[in-house]
Amino acid sequence: MRNYLQPGDTSAALRLWKDYVRRPERELWHDDEFGNVHWYCCGNPLEGRALLDGVIRAMSPGGARELRNIIEDLDAFMGPPDPAAGRRR
Repeated sequence: MRNYLQPGDTSAALRLWKDYVRRPERELWHDDEFGNVHWYCCGNPLEGRALLDGVIRAMSPGGARELRNIIEDLDAFMGPPDPAAGRRR
């Protein structure tokens, strides 16, 4: 395990991402335009998603595959990536 991870960091990041992707699109747009002040106290789901990518790279192939499948299902809520904007639609 990486030394920058504490017990529960992965599950917290997964919970943040899950809660974020299931929000209504209008709220996601608001966050994109104006930010979300609650992220300072409760965690930034975009940083959580980035952490999950790092965790996948550090895991065994079997565990990484299982976590990747969960994340791909959550990412499907966000829609396909928009290559022109460099983000998801």
